[in-house]
Amino acid sequence: MLKIGLTGGIGSGKTTVAKVFETLGIPVYYADAATKRLMQTNAGLKEAIRKNFGEASFKNDKLDTKYLADIVFNDTEKLSLLNALTHPVVIDDAMQWMLQQQAPYAIKEAALIFEAGIEQYLDYVIGVQAPLALRMERVIQRDKVSMREVQKRNAQQMDEAAKMKRCNFIITNDEESLVVPQVLAIHEKLLQL
Repeated sequence: MLKIGLTGGIGSGKTTVAKVFETLGIPVYYADAATKRLMQTNAGLKEAIRKNFGEASFKNDKLDTKYLADIVFNDTEKLSLLNALTHPVVIDDAMQWMLQQQAPYAIKEAALIFEAGIEQYLDYVIGVQAPLALRMERVIQRDKVSMREVQKRNAQQMDEAAKMKRCNFIITNDEESLVVPQVLAIHEKLLQL
């Protein structure tokens, strides 16, 4: 079974594209959701977060995501530390998940595939691209945050053009290009590999 990455900048529409693949029967591992789950359930990771970010990281044994986001999106060293704690746990979880799938290929959807070195565990990577202004607008609407907050998050990711150059396949999600035919074309290619 092929292991496929699906990546793109913040607000590019990775989740939308992933949902289209799911309608084709392709299993998708959502790294953000898995990270949040593992930060709540993995005892070792919870302890490491408490140790490095304080007891206030959890309220009533639930991760305080706002508290943590306020720290890491204002301090690149703290963000690097959080990534260093979470990425190995999520990578291991994703690999275990992939081994259990019964499909021609499975997808790991993650914004930081190249930034975290995850591509070494994958056979191919699909990139989703969209104009920066559109991506910013999408995130402001989706997350109900300010432009400044979105810009801070975007600054933590690899430049989109550089990211797309490293991808094997690219989907344009600019509200002008039709996404479904692009997904179907890639799906057919992956089935032949």
